[in-house]
Amino acid sequence: MAMHRGHLPPHGRHPEPASVQGFTLIEVLVSLLILAVLAATAWKGMDAIATSRQVADGKLRETLRLQSVMTQWEADLGQVIDTLIVPGLQFDGGHLRMTRRTTGGVQVVTWLVRGERLLRWASPETTRVGDLQDHWQRSFQLQGTEPGTLVALQGVGQWQVFCFRNASLSNCQSSGNLAQAFQGTPTPGQPPVPTVVREQLPQAVRVQLSLGPGSGFAGNLSRDLPVAPQMVN
Repeated sequence: MAMHRGHLPPHGRHPEPASVQGFTLIEVLVSLLILAVLAATAWKGMDAIATSRQVADGKLRETLRLQSVMTQWEADLGQVIDTLIVPGLQFDGGHLRMTRRTTGGVQVVTWLVRGERLLRWASPETTRVGDLQDHWQRSFQLQGTEPGTLVALQGVGQWQVFCFRNASLSNCQSSGNLAQAFQGTPTPGQPPVPTVVREQLPQAVRVQLSLGPGSGFAGNLSRDLPVAPQMVN
């Protein structure tokens, strides 16, 4: 009989299958633990970066808001006009009022602090004497909710305004700062007769604000702002 071709392994044993290499359960658990630690570390780092960015963005917005307030103050004081009808600028301890030239005539602008908020109220523009006088009187009755009122800054506790006149700094509420205005054409050979006596406009003002947490700052802010009176046409 024919024999089956092939060779038997030595000693008649069959070949053993090749062993399969793999991870043990302990190794898998250790790997997962390492990945979890790395993920948590990366998450904390990203969260810290996001928080720092939010804080930086908030500080930037607060700084820009404060700068915009100073810019608006400079714009208002740079357009102050003495109409000889109402005062050009007046501070009574709580309200800073000024008569301001605009493209459509003149208007009364008032800055005030109400409920730890720095507010700016602007009356409608007018070219009529009666309307200007009404707007000026209305500025003494502001409640902070009138049309034309904007919240300029939050977190303002107290404020004070000082006036530079004749190279000296004084309280804007002090008396003795009167000036005489003249109207009409004087008669030749005769001195002009003063027709209006009004408060002398300062060359500059110093604004001091007490800032609290609501403003994003803490402490006192002092800023000197020039006054550039406009001429009456």
